[in-house]
Amino acid sequence: MKESVLRLLKKGYPGFVSGEAICRSLGVSRTAVWKHIRALREAGYGIEAQPHAGYRLINIPDRLYAEEIAAGLPTGLIGCRIYHYTSLVSTNRTARELAGREAPDGTLVVAEEQTGGRGRLGRGWYSPCGKGIWCSVILHPPVNPVDAPPLTMLAAVAVCSALRRAAGVEAGIKWPNDLLVNGKKICGILTELSAEMERINFLITGMGINLNLTAADLPAELRTTATSVLIETGRPVSRVAVLQAVLTELEHWYLLWLQDGFAPVLARWKEFSVTLGRPVRVASLKESWTGLAEDVDENGALLLRLPAGELKKVVSGEVSLRPQ
Repeated sequence: MKESVLRLLKKGYPGFVSGEAICRSLGVSRTAVWKHIRALREAGYGIEAQPHAGYRLINIPDRLYAEEIAAGLPTGLIGCRIYHYTSLVSTNRTARELAGREAPDGTLVVAEEQTGGRGRLGRGWYSPCGKGIWCSVILHPPVNPVDAPPLTMLAAVAVCSALRRAAGVEAGIKWPNDLLVNGKKICGILTELSAEMERINFLITGMGINLNLTAADLPAELRTTATSVLIETGRPVSRVAVLQAVLTELEHWYLLWLQDGFAPVLARWKEFSVTLGRPVRVASLKESWTGLAEDVDENGALLLRLPAGELKKVVSGEVSLRPQ
């Protein structure tokens, strides 16, 4: 009911909507209307009340509420169901729990902050309240588990496209799925798979995107390696607008991948790459190599030209860009 009152206020914006009109439209009492107005104010919405005029929406809080994300979201699948939380240990963890209870394809889990956010290779991900997008999307791709790995690069293409379009930063992709701006990390993506031998139960794509963090917001140990949209442009951005762009791009590339395979996704990944053609160091759990990042094959593996001339295929590892 609170959401219905909000929709009426938005429809009447910037004018007033009378309490009587709200009562009549929703079939509730004036006392009930006041109760929902109070709840909206407690959620951060600025609402003016004037005798004989009614209620007027003044401002909308910078919160990733489900109703704000859904308003105007053009997707049909991604974001079909939205779970918003003030604080979570990890959106991926909560998404796994929801997926285990048969949450539908495209379900979004988003939090204002994460207290135990994780990145690739078990690293932590700094996720302060109200400063970025900390979210996970549950997917049920109708493919064999062996065909699922490209989804992590697909997510990178989607977020990179969204940041360029909605945030005005020239993000690039470091293999396989880190997003950089001017050599510093602005987004990390963690994909987790639950599967049987020939069937995917679900796939979780977690994204941490630094939007409105200042340099002072970042822990000292991250200031030389991490950045944000605000740091890069000097301007804060609407977190809702950027998240809507991310979800829109994710749906576009996900459906295209299901229809046409990985080739079109890989082509765009290469356009966005800041890895190919660069000298790099690649470290796995047991060994490391240096060489030239020459290409990425049709499955997303990095093709590394070693100093002796051998071409090595790298399926997983941490890439460090070296001076050219």
